[in-house]
Amino acid sequence: MKKLFIIIGVLVAAGIAAFFIFKTPKQAVDKEAQMKQRNLSVEFRETGSVSPRNRLEIKPPFAGRIEEILVNEGNAVKRGQIIVWMSSSERAAMTDAARAMGESEYERWLNIYKPTPIVAPMNGFIILRNKEPGQTITAADAILVMADDLIIESNVDETDLRYIKIGNKLKMYLDAYPDDTFEGIVEHIAYESTVVSNVTVYMIKIRPVQKPAVFRAGMTATITVTAESKEDAWSIPNNFITDSRGKKTVLVKNNRAVETREIKTGITDGRFTEVLSGLSKSDTVVTLTAKAKEKAKSFMSAGPPGRR
Repeated sequence: MKKLFIIIGVLVAAGIAAFFIFKTPKQAVDKEAQMKQRNLSVEFRETGSVSPRNRLEIKPPFAGRIEEILVNEGNAVKRGQIIVWMSSSERAAMTDAARAMGESEYERWLNIYKPTPIVAPMNGFIILRNKEPGQTITAADAILVMADDLIIESNVDETDLRYIKIGNKLKMYLDAYPDDTFEGIVEHIAYESTVVSNVTVYMIKIRPVQKPAVFRAGMTATITVTAESKEDAWSIPNNFITDSRGKKTVLVKNNRAVETREIKTGITDGRFTEVLSGLSKSDTVVTLTAKAKEKAKSFMSAGPPGRR
C-alpha cells in the first residue's frame, strides 16, 4: 500500500509539473520545426597529398659540366625532346684549354667535339630544376625532375575502405586553396596495407577530373568520401531529438500541451536526421526554453507529496 501511494504521488507530481510548464505554451516553447525533405549524406574525411604518378629524376650518363638547360619548372616536354646539353669532363677540359689559345681555336674544338644531348624519357612536365648551366656534376646528380601527371595519394583506414571503389567520384580540398573544391576519381586501391601510427591503412590514388594549374607536388589535400546518402529524406534538425537509454524521443505540440513521443531514425548528416516512424508530416516538434526546462527539473526533483 505504501509503495502504491508513492507511485501515485510521483504521477501526481509529474502531472502538476507538466501543467505548470505548459499552461503558457508560448512562453515554454523555444523553437518549433516540422519534417522536411532533404538530401542527406554521411561523409568522412581523409588527409592526402599531391604527388606525381610517376616521378623521374633526369641524371647525366657521365660526369661532366652542364652547358645549357633548355627547360624550366612547369614546362611541358615530350618524349625524345632535348632538354639539356652536357659536356663530359674531357670535353670540358679540352674546350677550356682551347679557349685559352684563342677564339678561333676554341670555335674549332667546339665543332670537333660536340656536346651530348640529354633527352626527356617520357611525356610530362618539369617539377624541379635542380642544377644550373656551368655546374660540374657526377652521374649520380639529378639535373631535373619530371612527372607525367599529378594525382592525390591518401592513406585510408581499413575500416573505411568498404566505402571506396575504383571509379568513385570524390571531392578534394587543398590547404593552400581552402575555398576551392576539386573533383577526383579513384583510379587505384593498394592491395597491400601499411601501418601508420599503429593503424592499418591502404593507399588510394585519385586522379583529378580536370588538371588544375594550382596543383604542386607535396601540397596537403583533404578528400571527402560519401559513405551513405539518401535523397528527399523526411528529416528534422538534430537538436529536437533526445537520446536516452538507446531510445530517441521528441517533444510534439498537441493543442496547448506538449507530449513526448518515441521515434525511429535513419540516416543523419550531423545536422539533420531522417525520421522513419513516430511522426507525421503535420506534426510540430518543439524544444523548451531554458527557464521551462529548469522549472520542470526543479519541480520533479522535489519528489512526490509526503516525501518532502
